[in-house]
Amino acid sequence: MDFTFFQKKQHIWRDWIASYLFLLPALAFFSVFVAYPMLKGIYISFFSYTLRDFDFIGLENYQTLFQDATFGKSMWNTLLIVLIAVPVVVIFSLFVAMMIYKKSEGLRSLFRGVFYLPAVSSVVSITVVWASIYHSNYGILNYITSLFGMEPISWLGDTRTALLSIIVVLITTSVGQPIILYVASLGNIPKSYIEAAQMDQANSWQIFKNILWPMLMPTNLYIIVITTINTFQVFAIIQLLTSGGPMYSTSTVMYGVYEQAFMLGNFGIASAMGVILALVIGVISFIQFKYLGSDVEY
Repeated sequence: MDFTFFQKKQHIWRDWIASYLFLLPALAFFSVFVAYPMLKGIYISFFSYTLRDFDFIGLENYQTLFQDATFGKSMWNTLLIVLIAVPVVVIFSLFVAMMIYKKSEGLRSLFRGVFYLPAVSSVVSITVVWASIYHSNYGILNYITSLFGMEPISWLGDTRTALLSIIVVLITTSVGQPIILYVASLGNIPKSYIEAAQMDQANSWQIFKNILWPMLMPTNLYIIVITTINTFQVFAIIQLLTSGGPMYSTSTVMYGVYEQAFMLGNFGIASAMGVILALVIGVISFIQFKYLGSDVEY
């Protein structure tokens, strides 16, 4: 009998088991804290789940949300924040990285530390600072505008300025990691490509368009997708600065989930909102991978 076949099979099974044993801690964490809550949330979204009852109602929670003007306003605010914040974060981060990576190693390290500091700082502490800046009576922003003869503005209490003020805070807390990633990616582009283009008398725009931008596509894809997902889930800034007001002008879907679940006790509605938000994020991420990932060489 030829035992070679059985020995190969035994070796394959031993490697397979060892591989999954190494993955087991991560899989266990994912199953308990990600997969199970996600499936449980989908399950609860089909029930009228409050502190008093737990009754199956099918798609009624979803019907209620699509007929709710407040949810529509929250969804619009969420999409507006994403449409403004994500492009600004990407463009600003790339611009700053282009300025930094040409500097000496010491200056690059200094600037990386300065711009990355908000990313490692507590969102609460940064938001408290911005709350002081926006304060209508003693905030530094109104002091600056008063120098130009402008009346004090209630930045967080006016429906015309509240959402924009939230977006500004979100951008300042979101640019740290993209800048670091762009600087690292720019540093990995061979200088010989740029030197060859310069010898052919290519200008800065042509070098950026034909060399730098295509080689930055993997970084672009990662930054755009991750920033989009994080922006859709913005919560702490809104909770601390406006609590969704004034008149729901800064309310988002994520804040609505918190409000329905932990303030009103409507866990079924909150779960349905979470499912809708997850579907929207999934669809947009799929579109981003489809149209941006086609130019990425892994």
